Amino acid sequence: MLNLLHLADSSGRSVSVRILGRAWPGILTGHDFLDAEIVVAAGENLTACFPVTLLPEDLEDWEESLAHLEAGRPTMWLDSGRTPRLTFDSQAEGTLLASVHDEPSTGATITVPLPSLPPTWLTDQRDHLARVRGAYPQEVIETSPGTYEWRHGRPE
Repeated sequence: MLNLLHLADSSGRSVSVRILGRAWPGILTGHDFLDAEIVVAAGENLTACFPVTLLPEDLEDWEESLAHLEAGRPTMWLDSGRTPRLTFDSQAEGTLLASVHDEPSTGATITVPLPSLPPTWLTDQRDHLARVRGAYPQEVIETSPGTYEWRHGRPE
């Protein structure tokens, strides 16, 4: 299991996206999809877990979201409507508000203020993304609309 995203403060609050593995390993049309879970912890009183399947473009979108956060802009990730959506907003006092909006399934929204993130938190998230991409490289290419093939022959 790898973290794609892990934001935690000193009080025990955290928001993580854990990669569990390939969704359909060896099946051409789903091999590059990743099974994951969004995990939110708000101290000892609340822990929530939301299963998601990430597409290759979701990783690209996460990289863009990190650029928005680095520029001090709020951002939204996984906003396709097929999974829970995450939003991030930096507050003036240095707190990052992280919210999970599970409209497709439960309709619940959980917002966690993260006031004491380490100064390296953005770099840490980029490192997580690089590790996930290294562990689960894209092995399928779309050669024309709806036509797929293995990038370098069928994986073992």
